[in-house]
Amino acid sequence: MKKIYLDNAATTQLRPEVISEMVNVLQNDFGNPSSTHSFGRSAKTILETSRKTIAKCMGCAAQELIFTSNATEASNWILKNAVKDLKIERIITSKIEHHATLYTVNHLQRVYGVAVDFVTILPNGTIDLAQLEALLQKEGKTLVTLMHVNNEIGTVLDIEKVGRLCHQYNALFHCDTVQSVGKTEFNLHELSVDFVVASAHKFHGPKGVGFVYVRKGIVLQPFLFGGEQEKGLRAGTEAVHQVAGMAKALALAYEHLDSDRAFISELKNYCESQLKLNFPGLKVNGGDTFYNILNVVLPFSEEKTAMILFNLDMKGIAVSRGSACQSGSVKPSHVLAEILLEEDLKKPSLRISFSHYNTKEDIEALIEGLRGV
Repeated sequence: MKKIYLDNAATTQLRPEVISEMVNVLQNDFGNPSSTHSFGRSAKTILETSRKTIAKCMGCAAQELIFTSNATEASNWILKNAVKDLKIERIITSKIEHHATLYTVNHLQRVYGVAVDFVTILPNGTIDLAQLEALLQKEGKTLVTLMHVNNEIGTVLDIEKVGRLCHQYNALFHCDTVQSVGKTEFNLHELSVDFVVASAHKFHGPKGVGFVYVRKGIVLQPFLFGGEQEKGLRAGTEAVHQVAGMAKALALAYEHLDSDRAFISELKNYCESQLKLNFPGLKVNGGDTFYNILNVVLPFSEEKTAMILFNLDMKGIAVSRGSACQSGSVKPSHVLAEILLEEDLKKPSLRISFSHYNTKEDIEALIEGLRGV
């Protein structure tokens, strides 16, 4: 049975070139990058060359990048540091953010008493920019944390406009760009954004490594103590092979961006048209969504809901009902709860997310699998 993977918003398949790069480093450059001998210097060179590669892809300075284990860690660090050390008094966010943001904000509100405002989500899943501006006019040192591409429905934030608004009202802007890094162009020095986070496994790199961009001039306190690694901000010996794999994956993502984006966009459009053709009454969640994420409400009965993923999985087809981080939960998606009517919330929703490894045959298998539910 051929296995079909349509859950690329959860994680992605490593490119073969990334695996080769990592294996090469593991075999030949195993030194500690903090050591002064030749083995250490070789590892340090790989680390800093990788940082420069990522910086070039992101349109920022290498010195503005800190390596982390993932974006969840990075967002936790930024948000906590903003309240504890940068003296942020108020956070503006939305109720459709990733739980890495929402749970951290809830913690900061509970423990530090920081004020929290939630910007309104419009029926198409985008934020109300007019209301955001109104919130920014309130008194108090403010940080805005909003994601670039929603990981469940794929709605896209106007990061350029939000950044300008934030800086117009002297607010800091933290943006979760996990779903968009490697899939759309960035020039961070031209954007009014202060913090950006990313995870390598979302752009065909390894799990367990990511990075955070911190705009030059913003002084943060260390996240981990114990060494001078990462400018003293995150102590601990760096995972050189993972960093090298991440840099390779990001460089390849941007090298192939135009062709991959065109191919995936066509695949998504084909999938949407075939779903609507075969399942009259199907609804697409969100308005104009990102090119590799399709979230739909299926016109199925409630009793079929629990069995859909199981039946598809038995046929070797992987899709998702929402974020992989909450797939074990019986609660409805907190994102869909913000935009769907109660009757649609009870129906099965599927998140189908694509990569350049998918084919039209995969889509046809998915349609066939759903017809058999």
